[in-house]
Amino acid sequence: MLTLNGSKDVEKIIARRKSQHVEIALREDVEYRFPGSGFDDFQLEHCALPEIALSEIDTSGVFLNKTISMPLLISPITGGTEDTFPIVKALAEIAQEKKLALSVGSQRIALEHASCENYFGIRKSAPDVPLLANLGAVQLNYGLNAGHCQKAVDMLEADALVLHLNPLHECLQQEGNTDFGNLLPKIEEVVKSLSVPVIVKEVGFGISAEVARKLAAIGVYAVDIAGSGGTCWPLIEARRAQSEEGKQLAAAFVSWGLPTAHLLHEYRKNRHLVQVPVIASGGIRSGIDIAKSIAMGASLAGIGLPFLRAAAAGVEELAALVERLRRELVVAMFCAGARNIRELSRTRVIPVNRGLREDPATGGNPGGGGLKGDGELS
Repeated sequence: MLTLNGSKDVEKIIARRKSQHVEIALREDVEYRFPGSGFDDFQLEHCALPEIALSEIDTSGVFLNKTISMPLLISPITGGTEDTFPIVKALAEIAQEKKLALSVGSQRIALEHASCENYFGIRKSAPDVPLLANLGAVQLNYGLNAGHCQKAVDMLEADALVLHLNPLHECLQQEGNTDFGNLLPKIEEVVKSLSVPVIVKEVGFGISAEVARKLAAIGVYAVDIAGSGGTCWPLIEARRAQSEEGKQLAAAFVSWGLPTAHLLHEYRKNRHLVQVPVIASGGIRSGIDIAKSIAMGASLAGIGLPFLRAAAAGVEELAALVERLRRELVVAMFCAGARNIRELSRTRVIPVNRGLREDPATGGNPGGGGLKGDGELS
């Protein structure tokens, strides 16, 4: 049995933490107040003469060799406990019905306790869509290895593995793991050993262009930038903290992070250095945000918290959320003159924030839309 920190009570600790995270996220306002996602600082160029019919708009594409109805990933939220399994199963069912990609939350608890593996048994509910396994990269410094990563993939019958980076979040958790030393070569070992592609993501504070360049150099398949603007983990950890010192530390970082749209802008300015497919997540709340993400160079957009809340409310809320996002994306594409995702990826985006206007080339994706190779969206 894998034991990452040697504690006999690790299952209870992780399960309690997962439950607390979900309860707080459902009950309280835990989204970034400042900085936001940054998407308001950019505008898709309006096309008054699109020369297409609204009915011609095609939002579909291919990700990890599987067709998806639009460039949307249901981002990692939770999983691995009896309490959270109904949410994960509901998300798998809506992903299958609407043909969306889905990533589960961290599977660490299932690696340490085989009794929790069943709580990730969702492939039967989503047989035809991309499923992403998920583990914390820092656990590679606490006993996790490539074999464990492969087990997480096999457990889910996943199409890819997500390794999440979360240094700040670990610092704010009383039970956090904070040894991030010499992690890059260990991630590289996983990349080389696994039977599926590896995607690296943040959890809401962003991955800079320089870090993305390092990840691209070791063969990471894609980077999920997961910038600020969505779920604010310092707010959640401030609620969870047992001590006044813990609350104060978490509260000090409620504005920490790199806004998602600003990261996309940075990647574009450094595209000669950052040659890795990008998934945009962090504060994406509308189909317009999805459209802007694709036009700014992302291959997919990821959304987490709204799906968590919709899943908790019921299947009708989930279906309504997906339909709203789809409808907004279709209209945004139509009004930008883009009949498909490839054309959308070449649409011009105009910075409306003066501080971002020094780069007149913002917008338009010279490389075409979508992930490279078998993940290409078209």
